[in-house]
Parts: sequence; C-alpha cells; structure tokens
Amino acid sequence: MAPDDFSDAIREFEHGNETYKMADLTVLEERGLCDLEKLPVSIRVLLESVVRNADGEHIDAADIRNAASWQPEVPDVEVPFQPSRVVLQDLTGVPAVVDLAALRSAADRKGVDPTVVEPDVPCDLVIDHSVQVDYFGNEDAYERNVELEYERNEERYRSIKWAQQAFDEFNVVPPGTGIVHQVNLEHLGRVVHARADDDGDQWLLPDTLVGTDSHTPMIGGIGVVGWGVGGIEAEAALLGQPITMSLPEVVGVRLSGELPEGATATDLVLHITEQLRQVGVVDKFVEFFGPGVAELSVADRATISNMAPEQGSTISMFPVDEKTLDYLELTGRDEDHIDLVHEYLEAQGLFGEQEPEYTETVEFDLGDVEPSLAGHKKPHSRIPMGDLDEHFATLLQEEGVLGQGGEPAIGDGGGVEADAGTEGSAAVEPGLGLEERVPIELEDGSEVEIGHGSIVVSAITSCTNTSNPSVMMAAGLLAQNAVEAGLDVPEYVKTSLAPGSRVVTEYLKQADLLEPLEDLGYHVVGYGCTTCIGNSGPLPDAIEAAIDEHDLWTTSVLSGNRNFEARIHPKIQANYLASPPLVVAYGLAGHIDIDLEEEPIGTDDDGEPVFLEDIWPDSDEIHEAIHGSVSPELFEEKYSQVYDGDERWDALEAPTGEVYDWDSESTYIREPPFFQDFPLEKPGVENVDDARCLLTLGDTVTTDHISPAGQFSEDLPAGQWLKERGVEPHEFNTYGSRRGNHEVMMRGTFANVRIENEMLDGVEGGYTIHHPTGEETTVFEASERYREDDTPLIVMAGEELGTGSSRDWAAKGTDLLGIRATIGQSYERIYRDNLLGMGVLPLQFQDGDGWEELGLDGSEHFTIEGLEDGLEPNAELTVTAEADDGSTTEFDVTAQVATPAAVEYVENGGVLHLVLRRLLTEELQ
Repeated sequence: MAPDDFSDAIREFEHGNETYKMADLTVLEERGLCDLEKLPVSIRVLLESVVRNADGEHIDAADIRNAASWQPEVPDVEVPFQPSRVVLQDLTGVPAVVDLAALRSAADRKGVDPTVVEPDVPCDLVIDHSVQVDYFGNEDAYERNVELEYERNEERYRSIKWAQQAFDEFNVVPPGTGIVHQVNLEHLGRVVHARADDDGDQWLLPDTLVGTDSHTPMIGGIGVVGWGVGGIEAEAALLGQPITMSLPEVVGVRLSGELPEGATATDLVLHITEQLRQVGVVDKFVEFFGPGVAELSVADRATISNMAPEQGSTISMFPVDEKTLDYLELTGRDEDHIDLVHEYLEAQGLFGEQEPEYTETVEFDLGDVEPSLAGHKKPHSRIPMGDLDEHFATLLQEEGVLGQGGEPAIGDGGGVEADAGTEGSAAVEPGLGLEERVPIELEDGSEVEIGHGSIVVSAITSCTNTSNPSVMMAAGLLAQNAVEAGLDVPEYVKTSLAPGSRVVTEYLKQADLLEPLEDLGYHVVGYGCTTCIGNSGPLPDAIEAAIDEHDLWTTSVLSGNRNFEARIHPKIQANYLASPPLVVAYGLAGHIDIDLEEEPIGTDDDGEPVFLEDIWPDSDEIHEAIHGSVSPELFEEKYSQVYDGDERWDALEAPTGEVYDWDSESTYIREPPFFQDFPLEKPGVENVDDARCLLTLGDTVTTDHISPAGQFSEDLPAGQWLKERGVEPHEFNTYGSRRGNHEVMMRGTFANVRIENEMLDGVEGGYTIHHPTGEETTVFEASERYREDDTPLIVMAGEELGTGSSRDWAAKGTDLLGIRATIGQSYERIYRDNLLGMGVLPLQFQDGDGWEELGLDGSEHFTIEGLEDGLEPNAELTVTAEADDGSTTEFDVTAQVATPAAVEYVENGGVLHLVLRRLLTEELQ
C-alpha cells in the first residue's frame, strides 16, 4: 500500500441491524502519525473530518498528516475543516439568505442553472433575535410582543420562508420557539450523526458545526466541536467550501473541588471568564477535564461553554461522558441514538474522561467561586457581589460624575455650582449626588424616584442561563420567597422573562414557580434573546427624560453574556451580568449601589428588614424542584413540531421559485451589490495609493460599535434614507431587522452612539472629518465624498479590534464604505476572518507600534506597499503616512492573512466571490 493512501482508515461499523462506514482514527496511530491518547479531543475530531473528507483534490494526504501533526508546541500548518452542519440565527441568517439569493440571481444572469447554488451541508435557521420587549409586566406581554414582531418583520420572514422552500437541507425554526443555542443544545445537537452520502452509503461521524453567532460554542457542553463564524464564512461552508484554519493551540482547564453552597453556575462562568481572559486564550481551543467536571451538570457545562467568546477562545468543550448520555435522555433524544453515540465514541476513543497533552494547562478550583456580577461594560470584568456598592461609587468618580465621598463632581457633565468669585471658574448646573433622587411621574400616574445607580432594566434573558434549570429554578424559588416576605419590585424597574425554550416555561409552571415570578413582574415577554441582544425595548418616556435631564447613570442587570456600551439600551450607562436569581434580587433592591451581603434587600409587611440570605433558596430545594418538574416528556412534547410554527407562521405567504423576486421598492430586502456585474476573472490585489483615514479608534472597539445594531433615529443617515422613502420613524424598527437591506446597513456602520472617533475631541457617535475640506460630518457622508473622488480608505485602531458577536455586517459595511484595509494592534478572530471574507485587508502594527505611538492623527495620506507582486500569507507590508507639511512616517505592518485560502479570498474580493467564480466557471466550461 502506498504511504499516502489512507483509504484503509475507512472501515465498517456495525450497530444493531445497520452497517455504517466510519473514518477510523486508530489507523493513523498504527501508521505512527500520532498518539491518539495525547491528542486533545477537539483535535481528534478535526482529524476525523479531514480523513473522512479526503478526496485527493480539495483535501489530500498532506492535509491528513498536517492535522495529525499536532503537538503542544503547535506546528505552523493548515487544516481544511468541513463541519457536518451549520446553524444560523435570523439577524445573521437573513443576510445569508439574501446573499444566497443574490448568488442565484448572479448565476441566472450568466445563463447558468441557478440551483447550482445549493447548500452542501444541512442548515438550521432559528428565528430568535427579532422579538423586542415592548410590552412587559402583564400577562398579555408575550402575545402583544409577538404580534409586533410579525408586524415589524413580515417581509424578512417571507424571505426566510422562501429559502426554506427554495433550498434543500435548509430548515427553519419559526419565531416563538426558543434561542438558537438552547434549541441547538436541547434538540438539534446529535453528538454523533448517522448520515447517508450521495451514493446511499450510511456514515457515522461526529457532530460538528459552525454558526453565525459567537456563542455557538455552547454546544461544547455536550462534547460537540462548534464555533461561531461570520455569516460570510458560514455561507461558504454551506456551499461546500472547507474552512481552512491554522492548527490551533489547545488550553486544558483542570477543574477540581465543588461549588460552595450559594454559588451558581453563572458565578462559576464569570470566574472562569475572568481567569481565561487573564491567561490569554484568543484564537485557541479550550478543553475542560479533571475531577471537577463530574461535579457539574451538563447544563452547568453548557453555561461555561456558552461564554467562550467572552473568554476569548474559539471553542470551550467538555468530554462526552455518562452525564452527557443522561442529558440526551432527559432532553428526549431517541434511546437507540444514545446507544449509537456511546458505541461510536467508544470505538473512536472519544468517550469519557480524557487527559491528553495540552499547549498549556490551567488549574481552577470550583471551591473558590463566590456570588459575582460582571460589569459595567465588559463581560470578563468580574465584581464580587459584596463589592458592588463600592465599585459603583468608584466608577462614577472615575467617570467624573461624582467627586470623592459621593458628592456631585464639578464639570461639564454636572456638579455643584462653582464659586463665582474664583478666578477662571464657570458656574455649572448642580448634578445629583449618589444618594439623591429625582421624582418622576409614570404613565399610570404613579410617582417614583430614580437617581444614579437606579436599576431600570432587570431581565432574565439569554441562552447563557435560561438553558440551565438550576439557575432558573433558583430564580423562581427566590421570587416565591420574596413574595411570601411581602417584597416587591419598584415600579420604575422594567422586568422581563425571556426563556430560551418553551420547555423552561413549562417546568416553571409545573414547579408552581412561574406565578411568583409574574407576581414580581417577570412575565414571559417572548422566546428569544431580547435584552441580551439589545432588544430591551423602550423605557418609559418619563424615565428617559429624567436620565437626559440629570445625566443619570442608570443601570441594568441581566442574565446574559454581553454588556457592551449602548448594547442593552442607549440610555443606560452601566450594565451588569448576573445569575437569574441575582437578577430578581437586584430587581427587588431597585438600585445597584448596594451590598447585598450586609444590607437589607427591602422590608417585609411589618417593616422588618429582609436580607438576601433570608430568601435565597438552598441547593436541596433547587434539586428537588428540578427532579419534580423537568422530564423527557416535556422536551419531546415541545420539540415534536419544532419546524411547524404557530398560526401566524402558517398564515405568512412567502414567494416561491428557485430565484428570488427582488422588490426594488423594498426597505427590508434588497439585492446587494456584491455580485452584480460579476466578472469571471478574479480582480487580484494591488498596492493601496493615497488613501485617507476614515476613523482613528482606541482599544476594544467592538462589533457592537462597528456593526449596525439596535434602534436608530431619523437624524442619522439610515433614518434619513428611510424617511426619503416614506417610512415614518416609528416604523424604522431596528438595524438588525433591516440586515437584508445594504442601503440601511452601510449607513449604520461605525455609527454606534458610543463609538469615539479620536479625530474628534470628545465627540461620540458615527462622525468623522472629511480631510480635504476639514468638515465634520457623518462617517457615511464622508465615505461617499471619498468614493466620488476614487479615494481609497483605511481605518486605524488599537487592541482587540472587533471584539464581540459574529456580525457579518461589521465586515460588509466596512467593505461598502470603501475601506480597503484596517490597521489595528490586535484583532478578534471572527471580525478579522469576516474582513478577509469580504476581501478587506486586516493589517497589524508591529509590537510596540500604534497610530498614537507613531505620532499619527489620521489626517495623513497613506500608501500601503508590498502587494504589487501579489499577497503572501502573513506578508510584511510597508505603510507610508504623509502629513500635509510633507513629512512622512514609515512603518511596517503584518497582513493578518494566515493561509493560502485566505489569500484567495482577498484576491477574489471575498470568499463568496471565490465560490461563485468557481461554480460559474465549472458550469460554463
């Protein structure tokens, strides 16, 4: 047998009365390519994919050898990975549908059968990102929010239904079902697939996936390798394009001990997120092992895996063990399939506890966990619960809102009136001290008082925690105890409960815990991400007016995974992540500047103080509630018709046919310009001459800052475009809902109300300087002026550029604004890969360099050289910045283009351009 022939790695596997094919990794070990026991589990899963998909053309023996070559000191090689499925959510899924439809239209215009554009792997799209919390605190909140959801998003949903009938293997989970990652964990995830190929042969293979949401790694809680990618990369994977990646470093986290009484899975994940951020796991795989793993339920594991993006890792994976099998049974998976999972993984050496070699090992003792929150704008900034009062006062002092001792600060943002007799002083309006409150009257006529630290949003939301019965039951039990103690949530607190699946509502009902939550105002408002994704809905007018008038630093507490600036609500300055029971506890307290370990949360009917420890449920109560209410029958019932939807979905009339019928008057769905007038020859890449800088940015500019998200006003470019077409401001909906319209989205790119372009002193929002005229204008308007003059653009930034969710429009918008390259000190992986997927060059300053360190201010003319002979992986390029006085600054940058495949993306103008060019060329030959 030839040394490069790995066909003997494909063997038969018997289970029951079925015969399957499988890629047997032990053959590679017999050949001496690897020691399987030393390989991390995730690497073995990648290796299986390479072996199984090796065809000698797209994936060959060299790729197998590369994948098998993993060592703790990871070799610099590439791996072509083909996931077994793709998951989408609707905010990123609608642009994917639009792109697929545009690809078909482009093929049709070239005289090619449009069905040449067809998914090669199964895809599930879960509609979960569109429902907003407009109505809350009453029993009809869910119905009214869903009605509004359909009213706002009808056209988007029609396009999704079109895709469902136009493409094979494209499944849609309709609105009102659950959050994509929870539905994935509880139902879609298979751990092992039994799947037929084109020849009718049955194969067994590990369940692997990529998803258009950064929290896709949550599926690692059941031992599945999956991670978040941009919509662009996901679409390419759907169309059969392997994801070419550098072989990753793998960090092992050894868990020991057990959680203390009173500590929750949320507290645990906030500790782990904090520690792994300090360790540095960006672009790395993380695997958990050790005796502490057995102490965690699968739901606890999934809570940890969910926050892989906040840790910085690509995946965050646990082993498949007996607890995993029990979880599959609990969630209604078929018994024969569970046996198949066990037998196949045993045969591959992938079942049970593993202790392979790792690039680095981190020790973590579960016993060190204490009740915590994260805030005020970073999910990895953990704060012990007992320190929150001191934290908030210090925060306001650092922000210049308060002086020492909690008194108002003197300054532009408020403060005490300066002494008129002091030379050079200026009188300013007095602001509020930390203990002061302002009275407001709500719409129902009730009067309340709010001030700095008032909690105006308290939301049980997000896949992170609503998938975990232990913390959901804890929230219900705490609510029950609070109601019995006579406590209530202040009227100014916007309360909401958004379960991640209908199963959660049902087990809370069966445990008699939904009613006490509702008694406190935590009524079900929808089945979706809601507050965590920024769909918190409006605050009462009187509260927003008070915030504006008094420059109040109000707060939110949510059980989510993201709390970036302006994400939760543009009027709320500080946002804190917490477990569901703590969300309720702080909702009851009504303000964040409180030490719940020492101060009472409120008073009972007799005026006696009630402390958190008085109403906090113990672990036995929680376990008893779970045991008596959570059953396989609940999951089987609620997921039996997961693709059917309700009567609203049934009544939705959608277009049919193989090619989408574009409506030129639509303000929701428009054919994007990416593939119009599409040339069959690739454009290649050239030096960038005489470019101007559109924005100069600081550190940790997130995709929330870059990508259009949330609500927007009529005075912004996107609002102006809609108004010109007869859309009234109350009909604008959100940026996310209009992701199928490039005209709106490009106008909203780099337009977040909290983004700070350093060219402008102290100005927040999407504004910049048009350098030829020196005029301050919007980012979009400036880009249009540059486009008219054929001037290429760049953006300069600091560290962690693009941290945040996997938002394809952060890259698409960058491309449509005419930005040829970004230059940052470091990048978040998904944003960097999305830029490459759109043909935009992500360049990185050399260590110690940055635009500020180099003395640049963004007004210069920029030339990027070193591309005249083509682009090489990790190419070293030279940038010359010429100031108006003729002086120049020359510096080197590294192209963050790590693989030949990524080079191809840039040379073709993007990965979808590459795929389409290949499809058309093959058909036209």
